[in-house]
Amino acid sequence: MNIHSTAIVSQKAILGLDVTIGPFTIIHNNVEIGANTVIESHCEIGISNAMSESKKLIIGERSLIRSHSVFYEGSIFGDELVTGHRVTVREKTKAGVNLQIGTLSDIQGHCEIGDYVRFHSNVHIGQMSSIGNYVWIFPYVVLTNDPHPPSNILQGVTVKDFAAIATMSVILPGAIIEKGVLIGAHSNLKGVTDAHFVYSGNPAVKTCSTTKIKLQDGSGNSAYPWKDRFNRGYPKHISDHW
Repeated sequence: MNIHSTAIVSQKAILGLDVTIGPFTIIHNNVEIGANTVIESHCEIGISNAMSESKKLIIGERSLIRSHSVFYEGSIFGDELVTGHRVTVREKTKAGVNLQIGTLSDIQGHCEIGDYVRFHSNVHIGQMSSIGNYVWIFPYVVLTNDPHPPSNILQGVTVKDFAAIATMSVILPGAIIEKGVLIGAHSNLKGVTDAHFVYSGNPAVKTCSTTKIKLQDGSGNSAYPWKDRFNRGYPKHISDHW
């Protein structure tokens, strides 16, 4: 175990084998960190508040949390969590294996996130969001949840497996993005989509089947479903079953 001399680690925290804690990082009481995880400098891990209901923050094995990131207690992350810098994750987030959270992204908690999900930088995930497996959410996307702000009514967004949401899109409360959907850049989407279609515009409308989009490499091949031609970063035993 490698804990920097300036780090503050609660004696009540549970750290697995070969965990590294960087300079000036604080690990609070109600935290369990899996083996071979690296938490870089100036992070605060396991902040408590009333909404966490004193539930433990669990971070899986072989994770990497980069500097200046903040995690509240009460969430569970599978193995191989990876973050950029200055990430904030609130309480009651439940995520699967190999979630990647880009720099300056914000997960507002009370969310469910599947396996191998990729959030790029500056992504905002509102409370009550439900995100499936192998989802891509690109920079500056916002998943909202309040149908008439400010209010106490929350209607989370649902994003199903293999969907992709392109940059600077806003997904409105209660929207359901079905499997394999592509949301075009700068779109504003509400309502329920059909699987494997493109939605774009403000307001977003269904434009075509995703199979109509061709790769811009001169091959003429379809770009979607993306899983048929892209597997970088996924274990072979996963992509072989796609």
